[in-house]
Amino acid sequence: MAGPVKSTVGYIIVRQEDKAKVRNVMVISNEECMPKYKLLVMDMWFKATKSWHRKFEPTVRVWKLKEEKTCEEYRCTVRDKVEEAKWKGLCVNDNWQQMKGLMMETAHDICGMTKGPRRHKETWWWNEEVAEAVREKKIK
Repeated sequence: MAGPVKSTVGYIIVRQEDKAKVRNVMVISNEECMPKYKLLVMDMWFKATKSWHRKFEPTVRVWKLKEEKTCEEYRCTVRDKVEEAKWKGLCVNDNWQQMKGLMMETAHDICGMTKGPRRHKETWWWNEEVAEAVREKKIK
């Protein structure tokens, strides 16, 4: 019969299909996490999973506000809605949320929403000269 045990090494349980992923197992002898217990460490290799594409979420076409006619219509509509709104008795945060709602609703009504993801990402080389060349090529 053996004498008293000096230290105990723990176990790491691994599923059968994951055994091939185990790369290194070692005991850290200088690190005692509990009396008479040695820390057991295991390195495993996992393949990165595929990242899922984010689902498209429509956004308000705010760039349409650069057009003078659209911008003026937006201003007039927001001004009218602000005058009709009830502002008394609300705290600052409620006023802010109400104003934000008015502006977003108006922008949605006047500018519209995007219908799908961008087809072409913006590039550094696309300029008026290239656009003109493409237009000429399409005409021919």
